[in-house]
This record gives sequence, C-alpha cells and structure tokens, in this order.
Amino acid sequence: MSSTDVRKEAEDSGPSGYAAARLRLLTEEGQSGPPRRTALSALTDKWLAGLFGAGAEGLRGISLVAVGGYGRGELSPRSDLDLLLLHDGGDTEAVAALADRLWYPVWDLGLALDHSVRTPGEARKTAGEDLKVQLGLLDARHIAGDMGLTAGLRTAVLADWRNQAPKRLPELQELGAERAERQGELQYLLEPDLKEARGGLRDATTLRAVAASWVADAPREGLAEARRRLLDVRDALHLATGRATDRLALQEQDQVAAELGLLDADTLLREVYEAARVISYASDVTWREVGRVLRSRAVRPRLRAMLGGGKPVAERSPLAEGVVEQEGEAVLARAARPERDPVLPLRAAAAAAQSGLPLSLHAVRRLAATVRPLPTPWPAEAREQLVTLLGSGRPTVDVWEALEAEGLITRLLPDWERVRCRPQRNAVHLWTVDRHLIETAVRASEFTRRVHRPDLLLVAALLHDIGKGWPGDHSVAGEIIAKDVAARIGFDREDVAVIAALVRHHLLLIDTATRRDLEDPATLRSVAEAVGTQSTLELLHALTEADALATGPAAWSSWRGSLVADLVKRVSGVLAGDPLDEPEAAAPTAEQERLAIEAVATGSPVLSLRAQTEPPAEDQPSGDPEPLGVELLIAVPDQPGVLPAVSGVLAVHRLTVRTAELRALELPDGVEGSVLLLNWRVAAEYGSLPQAARLRADLVRALDGSLDIAGRLAERDAAYPRRRGVVAPPPRVTVAPAASHLATVIEVRAQDAPGLLFRIGRALEDANVQVRSAHVSTLGANAVDAFYVTGPEGAPLPGEEAASVARKLEEMLRG
Repeated sequence: MSSTDVRKEAEDSGPSGYAAARLRLLTEEGQSGPPRRTALSALTDKWLAGLFGAGAEGLRGISLVAVGGYGRGELSPRSDLDLLLLHDGGDTEAVAALADRLWYPVWDLGLALDHSVRTPGEARKTAGEDLKVQLGLLDARHIAGDMGLTAGLRTAVLADWRNQAPKRLPELQELGAERAERQGELQYLLEPDLKEARGGLRDATTLRAVAASWVADAPREGLAEARRRLLDVRDALHLATGRATDRLALQEQDQVAAELGLLDADTLLREVYEAARVISYASDVTWREVGRVLRSRAVRPRLRAMLGGGKPVAERSPLAEGVVEQEGEAVLARAARPERDPVLPLRAAAAAAQSGLPLSLHAVRRLAATVRPLPTPWPAEAREQLVTLLGSGRPTVDVWEALEAEGLITRLLPDWERVRCRPQRNAVHLWTVDRHLIETAVRASEFTRRVHRPDLLLVAALLHDIGKGWPGDHSVAGEIIAKDVAARIGFDREDVAVIAALVRHHLLLIDTATRRDLEDPATLRSVAEAVGTQSTLELLHALTEADALATGPAAWSSWRGSLVADLVKRVSGVLAGDPLDEPEAAAPTAEQERLAIEAVATGSPVLSLRAQTEPPAEDQPSGDPEPLGVELLIAVPDQPGVLPAVSGVLAVHRLTVRTAELRALELPDGVEGSVLLLNWRVAAEYGSLPQAARLRADLVRALDGSLDIAGRLAERDAAYPRRRGVVAPPPRVTVAPAASHLATVIEVRAQDAPGLLFRIGRALEDANVQVRSAHVSTLGANAVDAFYVTGPEGAPLPGEEAASVARKLEEMLRG
C-alpha cells in the first residue's frame, strides 16, 4: 500500500482508519527510515486536520500547530505528538471545546500527547520563561486552520530567539553540559540514551537552534547523516520494544540490530558511536564559535571607539612552524603550505595540545583536503611531533578527536580503523577501544619522568590494545601490528622490538601480581624471561599503571599498585643476577602469630575484622589515608573444607570478597600443630558489616557441618530471582603451564556472583586436592582467581589429573 493510499484510508475512516493505516505503515516491508517518518507525520497531519475541521467549523482566528519533533516531521513509531492549539483570544469556550475534540481521540488511541492551548502572546511569554518551550516553537509547523496566525507566531518566535541569543545561548549550552553530566557520552556508553546523552538527538536539535540564531552554524558535513542514523536506531528500538523509549538496553540490542539489517549488536553500537562522535564534535566546534562571536560582540564597540571605527584585526601569535594562535584556537599560518609539508598535521596537533588550545576546524579541514601522505618510514620530525602530541596530557584528547573527525588519524595510522569506535562489552572499561588507547597515552604522560625512554612508553600506550580489532588474543595480534607501525613511524630495530614486547606483555605484570604466588621462583623466572631487560621492565611497569588507570576505577587501586610494585622489585632482582632460592614461609606478623596460637589452643577458628588503609598518595591533596576496604584475618586449624566454609559464611552474611589469600602458617618453636591463615579483603553488599563474633560462630558451624550453606544460598537465590541484563560469557577454567614447580595452578575466570568462591572451594574439595594457596581478585563483574593445588601427598598434580580437575570445575560453574 502506498503512502497516498494510507492517507486516503485514514481520511475516509476516521480514528479507526487512522489506527489501521498507522499499523500498516509501521509493519510494511521495506518502509523505514526518513520515508517512514515522513509518511507517519503526513498521515497524522491528515487525521488531525480532519478532527480540527470537524470541530472548528465556523471558528476564526485559530490554528493547530505541530512543534518539537513532530514539527520537524520526525515521528518515530512511539513518539509523542507535540501539539499547540493557537488562537487569537476570541471565543475561549469554543476553543476549549475544540481542544477536547482534538485531544480525546488521540488519548483514546493510546498515543502519547504533549499539548497546550495559547494565544501568540502567551506562547511567546512562555517561551521567554522556558527554554525548552522556545526550542519546540522554533520547529513550529502548520497543520490546520488559520495559516496566517501560525506564520505570525513563527516569525515572532524566530525574531525573539535571534534578539535574545546573547542571553539564551549560554543558558542553552549550560543545559547541555548538565545533561551530559547526568547522562554521559553517547559514544562510550554500553546502554546509551539515544536522545539525552551527549552526542545524541537532543544535541542535534540544539545545533539546529544555534543555527537559527544566526550567531554560528555547525559543521554540516556528516551531521545530517549522523542524525538520521540515530533516528533510525530509535525507530527500530520503538518497534522492538513496543515502548516509547530512548534507552538502548543491552537485552534489546540484538533485536534492534536485526530490525536494521545489521550483523550484530557490536555493529549496531559502532554505528551509534560513530554518529554520536560526529554530533559531539560538531557541538564542540559550534559552541567555541558561539563563544568567540559573543565575546567579539561585547568587545567590538569599545575597540571601535578606541580605534576610531573599522574592523579590528585579530591578533596572531606563533606556536610552531606554520601554526599560530588566533582567538583562542590553533590555526594555520598564512604562509603555511600543507601540500608541501606532510609533517604539518602532526606539528599543528602537537603545538595545539602543548598550548592547551583546540585545533581550528578550518585548519583541520584544510589539512585533510591538501596534505600529502608521509613517506615510509616517517621522517624524524614526524615521529617527534607524534610523541610530543601523545605526551601533552589531557589536551591531547580534544586535538586527537579533531584529527579523527576529518579522517586524518586513519591516514596516518591505517590500523586505527579497526579499533575506531569499537565497543568493549566489559563493565570495567569506561571507553571504546580507541578512546581507551588515547586515555592510556594521557595517563602515561604523567609517568614520563620516571622512565628513561618516554617516547617508547607513549607509543606503546597508544598501541597496546591495537590488536582488539583482530581475532584471537589481542596481545599476540597487537605485537605483530605494533612492529609494523613502529617501523613505519621511524623507530630503529631495537626500539621496534621493545615496543612490540611492551604490547605483547602489557597484561603480564597485573595478571602475575594478582594471580600468582610471588614467593614461587618459577613465577619470577617466567616474568624475567618475558621482559628481558631492566629498561623494558621499567617501561612495562609504567605502561601497566597507565593502562589500568585509563580502564576505570575498578581496574586499579593502591592494593593492586603495591602488588605490581612488589613483583617489579623481585623481577628486577632476578634481572640483576640475585640468586633465586626456594621460597621460605613469610614471617608472620605479631597479630597473625597471636591468632594462630589461639587457634591451636582452642582448636577452633579465630578471626579479626578491621578497616584497612594506606598512606595518602603524593597527589592526594587532602592528606587522608586511602581506604582499601575491610581486612578479615582468620586463623584455622588445618583441616579439610576451610576454603568453602569461610567463603560460604561470607556469602551468607552478604560480604563481597575483593581479594583473598590462603596459606599455611609457620608456627613458633614449641607450638605444635598446623594452622591455615586466610587474609581477605571484604565489603558489605548492604548496610554495615556483621559482628566478628557472629562470623566466628557461623564459621565453627560451617566447619562441623551443622550450617547448611548451600541450602541457605539456594533459598536466597530463589527469593531474589536475577534481573535481566547482559548475558555474561561462559566461565573458563584452565591449568597454567609451568607456572610453578611446587603446585599445579588452576585459573578460574567467571562472572562474579554471591557464593561463587564457595562453589569453587567445594568443587576443589570434592576433587580431593589440597589448596596450597589462593589468589582471588574481583575486577568489576569478573572474578579472576588462581588456586595453587597439590595432591594429598603435597606434590603437583599429574597433567591428565590436573586437566580433569579443571574440566570438572568448569562444568560445575557452567551448570
């Protein structure tokens, strides 16, 4: 059925005909995107015009006006109808009756309605008091009635907007900043609000309003297409959910992608991110121009008076060869010749970032249009300018995005295309892959004074996750890409090898520090062999911290930092030739020894629970200690079932385990017995921590079998069913080869959940293996645990037996 036929049916059949035609339009094969939104708006116009005509017979000085998104003709399947009944102030009773005849049929069909009844004067007054009303009226469109009345209001509203622009545009900018603070940036969110997040549809509408003020205009290239893409996604979201929602929730992304004919949810998110990036960049450029114009309007009358008339000449200050500062931006000098100077884009970007200035839109576009490609390998100046750009700190982000917006980054680094706007479906990560790489470089710039080769650190930071655009282990793929990129940008063979090694091993230190026994010589030897030299270890240490800080708050803490620093110190000793002896048991602290002696004396578990802090960081202005959580120390006479008993009791008491270590404790001379020491860091899920006495009492019951932990946890799970959300990847259990000569290391990676450690501990007990030590950490929603286990005789498990234990543990977790 054609759009003309649909409108004809609606006109002939009244409300029921409109509903049928609307449904047919929304479910019609091949009808989507702008044509469907236009047809839906036209269909709705026809129906409302019919309602208006039937109710306004004999009335004069009254019109029906569409405003907001409906005024723009952009009706999505579940959009509100934004309507204004405009009248000249005559017969108010007749106007009220007409309003009822318009609004009630809309409500009867279950359509959302945002309506008002006003005279032109009232509409202008309300717009003057409410910026959102004024923005809606800027898109006012006549539907029916007195066209002159509608046209007069449109003219007056536009004139008001332009006259009040110096006051209202800063107010509009502030509203956008507040909205961005609440909703976040659309280009990085896993569950974005397509309308309200920064770079979304609301910002696109704001740019139209700025253009209507005649103060500034947004960069047009790509903007209409980006807006159309977001509208298409919202249409598909409305059809997939049957609701008027702008939130692209995880559980609906596959269905929305299918509705749009896209490969998968990742492809959908990448398209959304690309569109949001265009809108965000256009917003940044536009608001800078608004600020410049408004400042010049405020200053110009005084300058004219001082100079005796005439237009003042903008002051230009040199920044670098071919680059100057003008009106708060880095622009190209008049003598600059991009077509003859292939290094100019990097030189201009570095100069802008070093000066803390934005790179002018006109400069970037001229560079993109005229600059020649760099030769391979790059000249030394190009490499130096890239390093300078990466080392400029926070200003690097905006300058990099300006180059990205005009396609200059992928021309300089073609491998960047695979990571550009690539989502990371991991709650620990705050950013897309490409933005994470830039954030890592920004963080690494803070550490350039503590390494001997800051250039290698910064380039490795930029490239460390470049392999995420390829299948397989991203560290392995990234090493290959990093070699190629580093050679292309002009590093010599030795430097290329260092950068490639940093990329290949960028997770080595954090993984080893949090999942391995640092007292085991095999652990230290393996890290030393991988790193090779003291200088590479120094660089890798800085890169590890920069990477974690750029990932998000869950990825780094003082505790993790201290573990990595301890590992680096030990490996540095190995590289310096210090002998590696077989590990000796670490001397217990006075408190640990006290707890152990008491546990032996009483034959039962003893524990202490206390807040744990570290000294403040050097850059922490308050000087207050940094909280690390609550430390739980438990000493238990050595016996089977300790790990599942302790972890189960903590789960029952709703205590989340952040980190956990378990080891046998050497007792003082003269004290008979064997004691296990558990040193854990925990946090309460809800409310305050339980009393230590209650924990101890329940632990005693768990060890003697009188506390049914499994039953208690099952009852709680049944009472609180899990909510829908992202589908977690399946758990993975592996045996780490050659990780230790003293025990078998079993690694567990799974979605964190209450009772997870209890289930793992019980499964290991059922497998008749002894847990020699455990290294448990929680990273966001992910549990990353390593268990050093032996057989009953205290020796590592044979290969087949270890694989069998790992396989059974994985099957249990999957079940």
